[in-house]
Amino acid sequence: MRRLSRASKPMKPAAVSQLSLGIEKSREPDRNFNKGGRSFYFFDFDDNIACLSTPIILFHKQTGQPVELSSQQFAEVSESIGKYGPFQDFQLDFDDHSGSFQYFRDKSFKVIDRLLGKQQTFLKDLESALVKKDFIWQGPSWSCFHHAVYNQRPVSLITARGHAPETMQAGMELMVYYGYLPHVPNYLSVFPVSHPPTMNQLKDEGQAPDIAQLKQAAIRKSVETALQQYGNNPHHRFGMSDDDPKNVRLIFDEMTRLKRQYTEMSFFVISTHQGQFVKREIFLDSENRPQLQAQEQLSLF
Repeated sequence: MRRLSRASKPMKPAAVSQLSLGIEKSREPDRNFNKGGRSFYFFDFDDNIACLSTPIILFHKQTGQPVELSSQQFAEVSESIGKYGPFQDFQLDFDDHSGSFQYFRDKSFKVIDRLLGKQQTFLKDLESALVKKDFIWQGPSWSCFHHAVYNQRPVSLITARGHAPETMQAGMELMVYYGYLPHVPNYLSVFPVSHPPTMNQLKDEGQAPDIAQLKQAAIRKSVETALQQYGNNPHHRFGMSDDDPKNVRLIFDEMTRLKRQYTEMSFFVISTHQGQFVKREIFLDSENRPQLQAQEQLSLF
């Protein structure tokens, strides 16, 4: 894991962190701890764990004029871009260096840049959020994420971002440094699915790089890793949260396939679209068809 260098290490804010406001609470065991089961948490990052200012850029089809959208705005209109609605005359550019998602990719820094403390955009945007006195950057799954980290649950980060996994982990170190997390997560896996080496690890040969499908593959690999590391126990519980409706639908599809394969384990799909936190468990009926049942927010723990 890449550590924050002295040159790049930020100054701590004077404000008291949320973790130092009271007596440290005791850690809670997994829900099925007495049966040998573990609870595994899979998280999307943007607008789910945290809401950052990183822009996505659309380009006018004729003039090339750029328009910046927040990730939340993009999730609302992504399926209509170039087709209908206010952005029917705009398009996405998938060039990693100058395209729509250029700020969701790592830059290639020279040695001198690193010595001078130059940071990746993700770390700069995250730090800009963390130094603010309010907590408006915290996404709808923040409390769930904090609970999972605090209680040492195995955590997977599955994000559409294209940074190196080490960059995402450095972001978690920033959260620790600023006092928002007690320690780094107990990583099960880190899958920034637009990161080229990660994408190649996930996609089938010849497959077009579709984000939702790559997230499906990341979910399956994370479950397989969990079973390798923690054993094949029927009392394991898996949950994935995401804010994008398309991603949520395909997460449901993948979790359903996993439920059919591991029928005694529990699988949850959590939608955080528009700031909600709607969690449902997948069940199979007598004909092996999926059924969703609403759950209380804390029942996954």
